[in-house]
Amino acid sequence: MTERSYAPVDVPQRILDRFKKLPVATIWHTVHRYASVPLPFMENVRPCTPGQPLAARARTLRYLPPRPDLQVEVQIGEHSPEYKAMGRCGPGDALVADVMGDARPCIFGDVKALQLKMNNADGIVTDGGIRDLDIMIQEEYGLIIYARDRTPHGGAPYAIPAEENVDIQCGGALVRPGDVLVGDDDGVVVVPSWFAEECVELTEAHEAAEALVKERILAEGVVPGKYYPPGPEILEAVRAARR
Repeated sequence: MTERSYAPVDVPQRILDRFKKLPVATIWHTVHRYASVPLPFMENVRPCTPGQPLAARARTLRYLPPRPDLQVEVQIGEHSPEYKAMGRCGPGDALVADVMGDARPCIFGDVKALQLKMNNADGIVTDGGIRDLDIMIQEEYGLIIYARDRTPHGGAPYAIPAEENVDIQCGGALVRPGDVLVGDDDGVVVVPSWFAEECVELTEAHEAAEALVKERILAEGVVPGKYYPPGPEILEAVRAARR
């Protein structure tokens, strides 16, 4: 058996496009079972723009509680961590912000998010709050947004952007720069970049197997347990069809 490499990779758009056709629930199963990631799902991170599937590379931003010494270091206008993080985002990327699971502060509103709109980024994912959502939708920012909740607050006095392009947590899931964030109306799952292509292959095969199972159940009018979960015969039929 070939030893797995955990080296991060740059996930191409063709893989992201395939993720957009797959359900988060099945991707969660694949990451949990085959990549041995115990907590790949972001808890309490909900869709704010439902009906729009997300599959994007993560560009990370960490918020921390305010303190005068930290504020002097990081609140430096256009060179602050939040603008650097957004500057890394382009097509196929999403800003993911660790706000310590606090729904009170927002990461930012419509004015700062203009940078993401101008860069044609795919979206925003945060375990904090989001504000000015209606404006961003009305003015067609084109961002797919997931957050813990909506809020009228700013960041202070709860949290300020402190670090970017670092490992973070969001909703209890580890996110490393370049990981793939896949979201639908169930929420967001994190796929390690080194597992992304394998994950797509395995998940597509699983979905094909379940589709075949449902066909047989309906055709024969039998109890689902006759064919579900898919056994070796179903899996081999799917593998043969995919070949």
